[in-house]
Amino acid sequence: LRAAPAILDALCSDPVYRAHLAARDAQHLMLGYSDSSKDGGLLASRFAVQRAQVELLEVAERHGIRVRFFHGRGGSVSRGGGKTERAVIAAPRGSVSGQLRLTEQGEVIHRSYGLRAIALRNLEQMGGAVLRATLKPRPPEPREAIWREAVAQMAETSASTYRALVHESPEFVDYFRLATPIDVIERMTLGSRPPKRAQGRPGIDSLRAIPWVFAWSQTRLNLSGWYGVGSGLTEGIARVGLPRLQEMAREWAFFGMLLDDVEMVLAKSDLDIAKRYSELADPALHEHFFPRFEFEYQRCCALIAEVKGSSGLLEGDPRLRRSIRLRNPYVDPISLVQVDLLRRWRHAGRPDGTLFAALVGTVNGVSAGVQNTG
Repeated sequence: LRAAPAILDALCSDPVYRAHLAARDAQHLMLGYSDSSKDGGLLASRFAVQRAQVELLEVAERHGIRVRFFHGRGGSVSRGGGKTERAVIAAPRGSVSGQLRLTEQGEVIHRSYGLRAIALRNLEQMGGAVLRATLKPRPPEPREAIWREAVAQMAETSASTYRALVHESPEFVDYFRLATPIDVIERMTLGSRPPKRAQGRPGIDSLRAIPWVFAWSQTRLNLSGWYGVGSGLTEGIARVGLPRLQEMAREWAFFGMLLDDVEMVLAKSDLDIAKRYSELADPALHEHFFPRFEFEYQRCCALIAEVKGSSGLLEGDPRLRRSIRLRNPYVDPISLVQVDLLRRWRHAGRPDGTLFAALVGTVNGVSAGVQNTG
C-alpha cells in the first residue's frame, strides 16, 4: 500500500504500458485490507488504504488516466468489512466516480443476500451511496491534511504496539496456537485456499488472514479488530489534543466510521469468555499475555467513549447493543463447551472422531452467534 503510488507512477511512465492504457477505459487497482491488517493492526491498515487511494488518484491525474478501485473486503472489520454504504461515503473524494467494485464473500453473502428483501435493500443502499458520492461529493475540506497527519502519527504508534505483540514476541506463536482453536480451524474445510501459505515463513506470517481473524473471533477476544487502537488514540490525544480528535470523529467520515467499527468489535468481545480460552495455554504464557489484552481493551473502550462523547459502547446504536445482549446468553454456553472439548481433544492427541465432530459443531455455533467471524 505504501509503495503503490510509486509503482503506478513507474508503470504509467513506461511507453509500452502507456500504449496498453490508451486502448483501455481505465486502470483497475485492487486494494487489499486483510494482510495489511494482520501485519500492522486495524488502524494502520485502514489509514494505509485511505492514504493509498488519495495518492493513487494524484498519480492518475498527473498522467491523465482514469482509475477504478477494486476493494478486496472481507466479512470482518479487521478484513475491511462493515457497512458498505458508509465506506463509500467515507472514501476519498473522487475515488468512487460513479462505480463501485468490491468483493463479497462467505457469511456476508448469506447475511446480505440470503433473503430477497434484504438483498434488494443492500443493493439500494450501496447504489444510493455511490450516487451520493458521485453527484454530491463532499466539498473540499481544508482541515483534512491536518487530520491525515494526526491519524498517520496514531497509525504508526498503533502499528508499533500491535507488532510488538504479534510479530516481535517470541512466545506469541505458541500462545496463539494454545489459546485459540486454530488447530481445529486448520482441519476444517472452510474456504477455497489452505489456511497457510506453503512457502511462507513459520508462525503468524505464514498464516492466512481468514483463519487468523476466525480464530480470535471464536475466543470472543476479537483481538485483530482493536488491539493497538487504544495506543494510537493515546498518542493522538498527546499530540493534537482531545478536542481535535472529537472534531475529527464528528466531521471526518473516515475517522468516524473507523471509530464506529472498532466500537462494534469491542462491544462484541467478551473478556470473561476470552480468559477461559487463554487459560488453555501454559500458565506462564497466560499470565504474560492476557493482562496486556485486558489493559489495551479497557484503554481502547475508555478512549473511544471519550472521543465520541458517549458514556459507554454502542450508546449511539441501541439496536445493535440490544441484539448483542440478547444473543450472548445463547452463545456463551457454546463457547464454554468448546473450551472443554478443546482441552479434552488435545489431551487425547487431537484424533478424528466424535470429539472433533463436536468441536466443529461448536465452531459453527459460535460463528452463527457472533457473526463477522472472518
